Amino acid sequence: MNFEAYIHSKLIHPDKLREKSQLLKQEGKTLVTLNGSFDLLHAGHLQIIYDAACQGDILIIGLNSDQSIQKYKSLSRPIIPLEKRMQMMASLAFVDYVTSFDEVDPIRFIETVCPDVHVNGAEYGKDCVEAKIVSQVGARLHLTELKPNLSTTQIIETIRNVCV
Repeated sequence: MNFEAYIHSKLIHPDKLREKSQLLKQEGKTLVTLNGSFDLLHAGHLQIIYDAACQGDILIIGLNSDQSIQKYKSLSRPIIPLEKRMQMMASLAFVDYVTSFDEVDPIRFIETVCPDVHVNGAEYGKDCVEAKIVSQVGARLHLTELKPNLSTTQIIETIRNVCV
């Protein structure tokens, strides 16, 4: 299988997400969700993605669309457009499926998948924006400690300082 076919086999169109999730649950799979922009993929991202993959059978990543990132971060973000972020995410062996969502928060994404486990960074805490919907769908919230001093914003700032 060539690269494009491999990537395509892991992408789920948002309109097909509920159907795919229900099929996987019927097969007895434990579904895990993780969401984010994952702009400028780095070691901290890889750690939380891997930890998420270890929480069940199938890891579904929900990526914020470019428009949603611009709404909650800035008009100058993302650095990497959605199509390329989806390719990078889908190329990871421990990621089973990748989809996207246009909302600023992942509530609808989580509601659509109805995961068994939703993973988030520990810095957001047990009262994170996802907590209510995670509880409503009967999922467990798993918080992952992130690597300190690793963020896309810090990487961008380092690049700016080097280029000055």
